[in-house]
Amino acid sequence: MHIEFHGRQDANAPTLVFSSGLGGAAHFWAPQLQELGRNYRIVLYDQLGTGRSPALLPENHSIANMAAGLRALLATHGVGEYHFVGHALGGLIGLELGVQQAPGLCTLTLMNAWATASPHTERCFAVRKKLLAGVGPAAYVEAQPLFLYPPTWIAEHSERLRAEESQQVLDFPPVNNLLCRIRALLSFSPGERLHAIKQPTLLIANRDDMLVPWNCSQALEQALPNAQLKVFDYDGHASSVTCAETVNKTLRDFIVNAAQTPITSA
Repeated sequence: MHIEFHGRQDANAPTLVFSSGLGGAAHFWAPQLQELGRNYRIVLYDQLGTGRSPALLPENHSIANMAAGLRALLATHGVGEYHFVGHALGGLIGLELGVQQAPGLCTLTLMNAWATASPHTERCFAVRKKLLAGVGPAAYVEAQPLFLYPPTWIAEHSERLRAEESQQVLDFPPVNNLLCRIRALLSFSPGERLHAIKQPTLLIANRDDMLVPWNCSQALEQALPNAQLKVFDYDGHASSVTCAETVNKTLRDFIVNAAQTPITSA
């Protein structure tokens, strides 16, 4: 898999590993690089079957497979202790890392993630799959901002989105890979295994998220022994893009505080 290292590279630099959502690509986290890179070594990667990590995924590709692949990638590149940050599907990978008691995992930050997919989320993906099957990748890509961003942000960034959409159509993954990844995220349901995750966990949710209801993060807060929930009223599903400054500060404050707080059992 494609992997990138940014920010501080000295031996004492704490490491942040970022994992993207359904798109799977490293560049999703570009708004975090400059600010967080001053104090942290940042690891980005393209998930298997996306971006610069080409592969044909099997039908039974799962979140557990994705977590195992990331563990192997980090081990290959000598990444020891790290703080994990995952968005949506990437957050599910983080939960699976916690369940697997992955070595080196210090904290989890999970943005708009879930323990069980909401019926609303299932409906959104059903519509997206019908667009893909009935009209094609261009329509799927054009509709994507409606699920990711608030309406006012879309209106203010229309030219940027048009440019991005043209490139996204050119880079569109194999359709079977996308369907496998959607199937994996919808079937993820760790249940009581979540109780085994002892790492300090920050949950970030957005009340105006059009894809994942914010109370999915509230349910995670109740299931995880050492979790805290931060809810923003605005910024949509992809808040690391739409309100990067606020997300970056929230993440940085959490990691600093977690380093000073002993892990408790609950």
